[in-house]
Amino acid sequence: KVGLFNDSFPPTIDGVANTVINYANIIHEKFGTPVVFTPKYPNVVDSYPFEVYRYPSAKFTRQMPYRVGNPFSPLLIHDISKMNLDILHVHSPFSSSVLARQVAVLKKIPTVLTYHTKFDIDIDRFIDNKRFNNIARKFVLQNINYADEVWAVSEGTIKSLRDIGYKGEVVVMPNGTDFKKGRAEAHEIDEIDRMYRTKSEKLVFLYCGRMMWYKNIKITLDALNLIKNAGVSFKMFFVGDGPDRPSIEEYAKRIGIYDNLVFTGAIYDREKVRAFFTRADLFLFPSTYDTSGLVVKEAAACSCASALISGCCAAEGVEDGISGILADEESAESFARAIVDAVRTPNLLK
Repeated sequence: KVGLFNDSFPPTIDGVANTVINYANIIHEKFGTPVVFTPKYPNVVDSYPFEVYRYPSAKFTRQMPYRVGNPFSPLLIHDISKMNLDILHVHSPFSSSVLARQVAVLKKIPTVLTYHTKFDIDIDRFIDNKRFNNIARKFVLQNINYADEVWAVSEGTIKSLRDIGYKGEVVVMPNGTDFKKGRAEAHEIDEIDRMYRTKSEKLVFLYCGRMMWYKNIKITLDALNLIKNAGVSFKMFFVGDGPDRPSIEEYAKRIGIYDNLVFTGAIYDREKVRAFFTRADLFLFPSTYDTSGLVVKEAAACSCASALISGCCAAEGVEDGISGILADEESAESFARAIVDAVRTPNLLK
């Protein structure tokens, strides 16, 4: 019986939430009984084949797109302790980690913690005050240090762990994807073309993920502007939502490429998401923030190449011109140059 602890879970969609769902589904199908522990969202009804235990939470700030759980209720700890969990797998070193620690201490349960995200960057983004910044870093480090085993999702993630102060051993455990290998059905692609009027488009780009500037979306937009000015005709899907979406759309209008873009909003149906990856000719993901980039594997499963920044975590294992397209530098100019060269090289994307 496995306890999976994470601060994000649908209706919040991100790579870690998808990873936790995948863990729970596979454990449920093949290995035992999973229980997901995650903060409660208003008016959410869970319909999964496994149990989801939602504990009390509150909205933290308008800038932070997640709810913060309250892990300190004695009744909550008592309830979880009665579940007789055999092992705990923590996916976030914040409130869910505090909850898991209390249960682990009380019941002497072994704990694995997976470090998915560059939390040192997150802390610097949300906490300007130096004193509180240091307190937050120490809080995260304590939660990491408590785990019996620490996993990272890529080699590059280890640097972030060291930057936060962790000195122990790390196991690199790469993420997989729930997408089956192969392209979506033709009628699903036709539905996208019908809905968004893209049937005649010969070149389609895609971004799928949270609409946040820190994903280097400005580089994507500026690169698209350069590509358009170079005479390349294209359509670009932005699949996802997030706090920065309004300003992202406004910037696209200001630089004159909004008519080339389609903003779909959040899509919760995984098969529909798979269809977008299949429809696209190239997945644009210049993020240097992401530690693994689950979306890159999702694209690969659908035979869609990704355009990435060379040397970043998302590009680990990608060979330029063979299994992806790599830009030399983290800039719009370099990203645009790599994309234009790729689309103008016959059959390269295929």
